[in-house]
Amino acid sequence: MLVDVIMPKLGESITEGTIIQWRKNVGDTIEKDEILLEIGTDKVDSEIPSPAVGIIKEILAQPNDILPVDEVIARIETDGNGSAESAPVEEVPKVEEVPTVETPPVPADPPAPPPPVTVNGSKRTFYTPLVRAMARRESVSESELTLISGSGRGGRVTKRDLLTYLQMRTEPALVTGAQAADVPTLPSAVVMDDRVEEMDRMRQMIAEHMRQSIDTAAHVYLVSECDVTHVVDYVKSGQDAFLKREGFKLTYTPFFVLAAVKAIQAHPIFNASLDMTNIVFKKNINVGMAVAMDKGLIVPVIPNCEELNFLGFCRKVNDLAVRSRNNKIKPDELQGSTFTVSNFGIFGNVLGMPIINQPNSAILGVGAVKKQPVVKETDAGDAIVIRSICYLSLGIDHRLLDGADGGQFLQTLVKILETMDTSVIL
Repeated sequence: MLVDVIMPKLGESITEGTIIQWRKNVGDTIEKDEILLEIGTDKVDSEIPSPAVGIIKEILAQPNDILPVDEVIARIETDGNGSAESAPVEEVPKVEEVPTVETPPVPADPPAPPPPVTVNGSKRTFYTPLVRAMARRESVSESELTLISGSGRGGRVTKRDLLTYLQMRTEPALVTGAQAADVPTLPSAVVMDDRVEEMDRMRQMIAEHMRQSIDTAAHVYLVSECDVTHVVDYVKSGQDAFLKREGFKLTYTPFFVLAAVKAIQAHPIFNASLDMTNIVFKKNINVGMAVAMDKGLIVPVIPNCEELNFLGFCRKVNDLAVRSRNNKIKPDELQGSTFTVSNFGIFGNVLGMPIINQPNSAILGVGAVKKQPVVKETDAGDAIVIRSICYLSLGIDHRLLDGADGGQFLQTLVKILETMDTSVIL
């Protein structure tokens, strides 16, 4: 018999997935739980195992196809009841053998293009994140998208198709029939020797999310200097013992996450988000942690941070970082952040202005820790000392937060870091 392989629901908020690649071809044998294909959802690629033992009978979706959850994407022939499965297969050629019956309906095929407008189940209703983002930006409705003739795989609408449509829509009176044929050459900036390649799925998702945030939030940035000398000294002195006990290195990131959580508790508005004209104060503090990967960036979430101690943050930060880089993060672990921390200092960057992770209202950027000469007041007068300094940049959504809010938050954050009692932190 045939066993359907469906697009899995890899998270509560996941409604569709992208076929990345098939590990098996039609006719290949496969064992139960053997990896059949890779699926991408919201910047995370997941390996999907086979639900049964058998032979790959049909593959119904190709790489880069975007399909809704629960749609059949392949069929596996099992050893169960072969006769039950073979009957429908034989019926197909029988239908084709009667040209006199099938010929009349053929003229009805031309009206096929309209279905994408009215039938939600059509694959033409699924567009790449890049196309959807462009459509939103240019106020192209869903019904308009269905009218665009796609030149991509399976008739999919590509970026160039949409650009062509936009050009014709904005200049209808200036484009004659002869000129319309030239419109596809719109990207004139591309020179013959230039290499052009389509963005991969992760890059498209990042592009859409970042553009959405810039279009949504009124970004304002504030920067403060922070003396973390005692944190640096603590990490250096306790690194070996920590590594031996926990099995991973102690880094600076947990200190900044812990301090951010304490600052949020002192300023609850930083754990809120906007919903139209309503301010939603989140019950739990869920900190998103930006993690750089080979081909992009993801933001796994540390949930219920108000319940964790410092060691808990150390373990969570390490676990999420390791699994993110090994592509083991689950889609649900990328959802629900209320505040985000981006530690670009690990790359030696002193200062950065990170984009707010929607629907958060703020994001903290952590710069590299550098030794600097600092003027320190003493009983004997001013003295120049060497201290470990970093810059903290805070991005806020000015629709909800004012500069005074950001300044007070940073002031609290710096004080927490500079006065943190590392002797009782573990």
